[in-house]
Amino acid sequence: MTALNIQDIFSYLPHRYPFLLVDRVLEFHKWKSLVAIKNVTVNEPFFVGHFPGQPVMPGVLIVEALAQAAGIIILKSDPTLTNEKNLFLLVGIDKVRFKRMVIPGDQLRMQVELIKQKQEIFKFHCEASVDGEVACSAEIMTARRAK
Repeated sequence: MTALNIQDIFSYLPHRYPFLLVDRVLEFHKWKSLVAIKNVTVNEPFFVGHFPGQPVMPGVLIVEALAQAAGIIILKSDPTLTNEKNLFLLVGIDKVRFKRMVIPGDQLRMQVELIKQKQEIFKFHCEASVDGEVACSAEIMTARRAK
């Protein structure tokens, strides 16, 4: 079990503000699973237009946060893949369900589990929750693309 702070996350993901959606990794198990958090604040740029007067984190960004967390599993499990020549892209999303709004002040807890790997394609079961209540669940596929 390994925790990662934001500086560690920068070394694995190419994303930066305002698109980096993982703030901390609480647990990491090589080639197996990860638990990460995203602190949702009212200062997020998407809240300006989604929705004025009732800010709600867009579902597509919750899925993106889960995909970024999934990427950390791959890149931390095999550090040789963490270089400027590799890019892991989101290639599939299945069984997506949204069950709760995510609003400013929430802490999004993301649990991601690697369920299948075939060559350079990875499939994950993902769940995002707030205060123990599921906000989103999905199966996400990523694939390596050499730059």
